Amino acid sequence: MKLRTFKMSAVALVMGIGAAIAAPMAAAQESAPAAKPAAAKPSGPVLCPGYVKGKTTLVGERTGKKVQAAFEAYNEDRVQEAIDILKEVDPSDDFDKAYVNRFLGNLIASQEGKGAEAFGYLQSAVQTKVLNDLEHAGTLKLLGDLSMQEQKFDEAVKYYDKWMDFTCKEDAQVYTRKAQALYEQKKFSQVAATADKAIKLNSEAGKPDKNPYLLKLSAFFEDKKYPETVSVAEVLVNMFPENPTYWVQLGSFYMMVERFDKAVQTLDIAYTAGYLEKDSQIKQLASLYANAGDPHKSAELLSKYVKSGLLKKDAEMYANIANSYHQAKDYKDAASYYGKAAEADSDPEYYRKQGTLLLVAEDYKGAIKALNNALERGAEDPAKIHFSLMEANFYIGNYKAAYDHIQIAKKDKSLRRNAMAWEPYIKDKAKNRGIKI
Repeated sequence: MKLRTFKMSAVALVMGIGAAIAAPMAAAQESAPAAKPAAAKPSGPVLCPGYVKGKTTLVGERTGKKVQAAFEAYNEDRVQEAIDILKEVDPSDDFDKAYVNRFLGNLIASQEGKGAEAFGYLQSAVQTKVLNDLEHAGTLKLLGDLSMQEQKFDEAVKYYDKWMDFTCKEDAQVYTRKAQALYEQKKFSQVAATADKAIKLNSEAGKPDKNPYLLKLSAFFEDKKYPETVSVAEVLVNMFPENPTYWVQLGSFYMMVERFDKAVQTLDIAYTAGYLEKDSQIKQLASLYANAGDPHKSAELLSKYVKSGLLKKDAEMYANIANSYHQAKDYKDAASYYGKAAEADSDPEYYRKQGTLLLVAEDYKGAIKALNNALERGAEDPAKIHFSLMEANFYIGNYKAAYDHIQIAKKDKSLRRNAMAWEPYIKDKAKNRGIKI
């Protein structure tokens, strides 16, 4: 099972730029941290124990003018012009350089196919750790997101971990993306624990999200931990019962672990809810009905969807329906569908089965017609068909034809004993009716 690789939109990549540079640019300056009560709970971009908000640094005047011009161009949708302005800046101050690289990285990341270039600027922006806390934290997370987009999954894990280490924050979406990065690296044994952290946070926030569950399910499946796969699939169905896919998957997983009773119950509920729309799903449910000891229900289901056009009207399907009716001892319906199968491709075996079932159903004339069709088309074991024709003719009182067929049937060693037992009986019946054979 495969999940889509995370991909950010251009809008998401440039979010946060405005707030960072909207204020008029001035010479580099510092502001003293505000005094806080000793017992106050940390807030803001960093929540680590004992964290004290650091000094806020602003870009220098010369760099600030260029940044302001670039921001104005960006606001007017002249993104390339904004990029060109920033590339002309050559700051000597570490903070100014990191700030410009961050801005450039954000803008370039919004352009199709420029992820690798953007990554380089953003990586440079965080290496010196001179950005303000909010900017540094946001850039670390953005590097993780951009790594996902560029399918650099090991880098994504690294930067998501750096973001969590720096901020001491836990974020459900970050854990989900980290879990996907681990999944894409086939580190299946690590996916569940990471996804569980996302699930816990989502649960606490009252915002259930299917994605971490899907990652767990996929990882367990790929790791061949099928009982665990089933457990996650059960949770998905309970939490998101309106999603048809989860019902179908759960039914398939039950079959995989041979819990066929659960499989048929699950897919039967899905069918009743109108969730089964594909021909393969109908066939699967029909097979489960048959295996669960309800071949009549299986035949009726297949018959319904053959008539609707969802299932193919071919010999194989007709024969499947006939076989299910046969198992259910609905001999006339079984014979009817074997007849349809025979009409579809003239296979003599279908005619033989049709004739045999009509004989059981006491439709002797129909049986004679079907069995003769089988002989005419070169059916295997013709002696057995002659034996059946003997019975059909006998029961409608056509003793002469019955006698002729038994003469052929008794030439087969496997039938000779039974044929020899019938022969005098046929003669006696014919004699009693005044029929000369």
